[in-house]
Amino acid sequence: MPTADAGPDDTLDLTLPPEVLVLFPDDPDDPAVGPGLPTRVDDLLDGVADWSPADTPAGTFRLVPVRPERDLRILTRWMNDPAVAEFWELDGPPEVTERHLRAQLNGDGRSVPCLGVLDDTPMSYWEIYRADLDPVARYYPARPHDTGVHLLVGGVADRARGLGATLLRAVADQILDHRPGCARVIAEPDLRNTPSVAAFLTAGFRLSAEIELPAKRAALMIRDRVLRHLL
Repeated sequence: MPTADAGPDDTLDLTLPPEVLVLFPDDPDDPAVGPGLPTRVDDLLDGVADWSPADTPAGTFRLVPVRPERDLRILTRWMNDPAVAEFWELDGPPEVTERHLRAQLNGDGRSVPCLGVLDDTPMSYWEIYRADLDPVARYYPARPHDTGVHLLVGGVADRARGLGATLLRAVADQILDHRPGCARVIAEPDLRNTPSVAAFLTAGFRLSAEIELPAKRAALMIRDRVLRHLL
């Protein structure tokens, strides 16, 4: 579920680190970039689109950045599943899902929506986001480069059989492999969503705290780089 149900304009007053500041042009009127836009927004997450596929016990898995013109229909169908809608609250016509996607795609690159593709079949939706630059950072002691994940498994047949935990572990490993500056992968599932919390625990995350977000009481789940081979 989205971190704090915040709108696209809800941002933190943060001092950006040097590696972020270099993404912005010295000349804001440079027509090659556009006023105030980063040269490559995906750099905030080290090029998710280029991450290598992961070999998992369930098959070959990869993250494919969302293209609404291609993916909106399947994402809308998943969002209207009652089990998903209870926690994501994005059920309704396609415009509801599209607005949620566009807020990320038209943003500064701090969140990248992706399809999870298992053996060439789209079967899940992911958001990989910079937790340290997200409104959720107001509610826990964030560290630079903390990277967060949101996940929903689309098909009923893919749920309740351990697949979510398998893929969560694979994606957390991808983040740690491709983002050397990231020491922790975090998530904040709704505490009421016990299957989700259990999947994170099985995937090597630890329950760090319970936190109050504007729209939910959440379990702060953390997977530490230094513990990745132990949990």
